Amino acid sequence: MDTDQFRSLGHELIEWIAAYRDHIGDYPVLSRSQPGEVAALLPHEPPLRGGQMDDVIADLERIVLPGITHWNHPGFFNFFPSNTDLSSVLADLVSSGLGPQAMNWQTSPAATEVEDVVMEWLRTMVGLPDSFSGVIADTASTSTFTALLCARERTSGFSQNGGGLQAERAPLVVYASDQAHSSVQKGALLAGFGAAHLRLIATDDEHALRPDLLEQAVEEDLAAGLRPCAVVATVGTTVSTALDPVAPIADLCERHGLWLHVDAALAGTAMVCPEYRDMWRGVERADSLVLNPHKWMGTGFDLSAYYVRDPEHLVRVMSTDPSYLRTTQDGLVRNLRDWGIPLGRRFRALKLWFLLRAEGVEGIRARIRRDVGNAAWLAQQVDAAPDWERLAPAPLQTVCLRHVPERQAGDEAALAAHNAAVVARVVAGSDYYLGTADLKGRLVVRVSVGSQPTEREHVAGVWEALQQAAALT
Repeated sequence: MDTDQFRSLGHELIEWIAAYRDHIGDYPVLSRSQPGEVAALLPHEPPLRGGQMDDVIADLERIVLPGITHWNHPGFFNFFPSNTDLSSVLADLVSSGLGPQAMNWQTSPAATEVEDVVMEWLRTMVGLPDSFSGVIADTASTSTFTALLCARERTSGFSQNGGGLQAERAPLVVYASDQAHSSVQKGALLAGFGAAHLRLIATDDEHALRPDLLEQAVEEDLAAGLRPCAVVATVGTTVSTALDPVAPIADLCERHGLWLHVDAALAGTAMVCPEYRDMWRGVERADSLVLNPHKWMGTGFDLSAYYVRDPEHLVRVMSTDPSYLRTTQDGLVRNLRDWGIPLGRRFRALKLWFLLRAEGVEGIRARIRRDVGNAAWLAQQVDAAPDWERLAPAPLQTVCLRHVPERQAGDEAALAAHNAAVVARVVAGSDYYLGTADLKGRLVVRVSVGSQPTEREHVAGVWEALQQAAALT
């Protein structure tokens, strides 16, 4: 494709994306495609000859769009928000157009230095002290995995440089709450700790990790000759946005010399508002933490922010030094290849830079307060409605609720089937997409507020839809 073709088609595609966003609320929020339906519309063989871009917009309409679930739809209430502000769409276009590899400072100085600056901006925005240094990763799963690798190497005295964990005198143990994200378990397995050495600690009535039970588990492992290594505290758990008490967990970690990683993938964005920072009180004592601007904030997937208090340790764990990567600037600059798992790096920082220029800190704060307020309004409606109950606090933007008909009270199996049917009926109506999850053996309906175009009217709409579905189910 030459630049004239790029220019012509690029203008058309920008118009197409803008029109899509203008009318996104007109689409069914959940794709109605059946398995294999999209693939059946594609040719079995790749094109032998090029020059087939003339009909690409028509093919996007015919093939791709019916198979898209619209994450930026005002009726999207499932999972957590994954907002893609249009400013970050443009940033992705620029990043791809420039095509830099950001593995070294020298390979594109701007990619490193823009990232340095915007990560400092983000650090101050969420109230972290200057003892933290940040780097952009793809997802929180990668950041948590990185944290567990760093914890493993600190506790083992850099076993990776010798016999690895197989040569250790005693197994290392990782701790998290029974409400921690699945990426914690995956990270512990991939880092070599083994499923037998991952402790999922029971939680309290608000679904937050209990420090007393954590202390008990650590003491029992020490008595058994094991080596406690790391704790993952979650601020904003996936099912209910529960808040593990970071400060007392940090006390315990300091007493026992454990690495403390804080997973605030969703909730970290809320800390842009100073009034919510008490939710992670004590976070300044963590060894590492992660938050995802590609969720609630709006940078567009993928952009995860990983912060550490000891960057020299991170670099020692992650760095390699082959001759073909050395440059004359080494020692004077950050080479971000040494700050994470991959060697190659995209210019992701442009998305955060563009978003902050477009919205500003106050614009982001206004959206967060709007969404938290709308979730609080929904929680109030549930609390006031007969035959409905809320199964968790709603400190952020997610409300866990269920319908409890009198005839089914106390019958968890019947309640689970009933509420699953209620959600299925709502989703079948095409205006709203929400889901269910297991919360300590009880099926809950999760209403996750936070899509950029979602206003009070949409939250009221999904609540009305839930009530109507419950009456018919």
